[in-house]
Amino acid sequence: MRRHLVALMLLAVCGLHIGADSYPGKVLREEVPRKEAPRKEMPDAVARGRDALRGQPAMNPAMWSASALDRVWRQWGLKEKPADFQRRLRDRYGLHSASYDNDALPMGLHWSRGITGKGVVNDCLLCHAGVVAGQTIIGLGNASLDLQGLFDELSASETLSIKLPFHFSHVRGTIDPIGPVAYLMGLRDADLNVQKPVSLDISDNVCSDPPAWWLLKKKKIRNWTGSVDMRAARIDMVNLLTPFNSSDHIKKQEPVFKDIHAFIMTVEPPRYPFPIDARQAARGRDIFNRACARCHGTYGPDARYPNKVVPLEDIGTDAALALAITRKNLDYLNKSWFAQEKGPEGQDFRIAEQHGYQAPPLDGVWATAPYFHNRSAPTLYNVLNSRTRPKIFTRSYETGKDDYDAINVGWKIAILDESPSPKLHAIERRKIYDTTLPGRSNAGHTFGDSLKEDERRAVIEYLKGL
Repeated sequence: MRRHLVALMLLAVCGLHIGADSYPGKVLREEVPRKEAPRKEMPDAVARGRDALRGQPAMNPAMWSASALDRVWRQWGLKEKPADFQRRLRDRYGLHSASYDNDALPMGLHWSRGITGKGVVNDCLLCHAGVVAGQTIIGLGNASLDLQGLFDELSASETLSIKLPFHFSHVRGTIDPIGPVAYLMGLRDADLNVQKPVSLDISDNVCSDPPAWWLLKKKKIRNWTGSVDMRAARIDMVNLLTPFNSSDHIKKQEPVFKDIHAFIMTVEPPRYPFPIDARQAARGRDIFNRACARCHGTYGPDARYPNKVVPLEDIGTDAALALAITRKNLDYLNKSWFAQEKGPEGQDFRIAEQHGYQAPPLDGVWATAPYFHNRSAPTLYNVLNSRTRPKIFTRSYETGKDDYDAINVGWKIAILDESPSPKLHAIERRKIYDTTLPGRSNAGHTFGDSLKEDERRAVIEYLKGL
């Protein structure tokens, strides 16, 4: 019974898992955590939201015991705990050092209390903070994260064997934000009370790149399909659906999520860290405004963003994510407490059915590689020239300046000749992006193919500075 309950706890994974207190033990003590740089005074709501993203206050219980984390190295095929355990932990799962005091844990994890006592739990920054060209960026989707590996091996370290109807991720840097929510919503009635499970639609082919937080301030609608009102806060609270949280407990956290939203609205796009050819960029701006602005908007003092959802038949990119949000699931969710949040005109913030993808603003686009909603295009050059998109590729998953492709804007990759063998260890297999597999197609968005090569390079130079 305990194993079953802990397994259910592991499902709420793609957002907030917030706990309290620091663990005083000696599990991860090889390195001294970096201290956060001094900040300007923040409004109270913004400061509270920033802290909530990191694990304060407690809203979910711990998912793994301290001892499970301490002995997870046994899942790596080692005979003894390595002296550089922290570094190996980060490298194996695509975690990053915290740029703030995080009690010696990687960014995105923190100590909390659970049914087994003190333990570790993930928070928003596991998926929503990354490192690009050596720069830690809060609000950026973590392009190195192996979420499936992290959950599989920490669970195995707890001696848990879990069979779920979906994967947390299929390839490093992507997540499935739909399957876990559908499964957990089936355990709740409309008022969020735990009930006998209801079967909702679950697709096991979803690969998604968490959109950058700084884009939210430009949007009226959000998520890749544009199905959620930008102002809605309750829908993000699906991340509290662990069966150990009561309906009343979940509802009481609504002010915390409003604070989180207040913080997210202060996040700014990162500046491009390499030189930009100003003359080339100026030419690229004119080409961009002619060829791309209709969907992605304009930039500068008179910036405009159209909040445009492009139909699947027009965009042509992989449809798996959009189709996974079925009418059955939408109807169920829209009858629940999550969809009864009132907007300023008194209307409910319901989730819309959209058969397409929202063309995002491109502020800070240099940092958000790989591109498309499923991260199937490694560079901006690949986005603008569909003929160059690699079929099967991998990369180092290191995040320094030497790993960044400043010419094509994205990650340096290695192109592979064939799909990975099914016999390859799952950790290594998820390092390989195979665009022939379901949910991972790199087709579509051929709008840049009509550009001449010099025009394409000019547009890329312009995009570097957004």
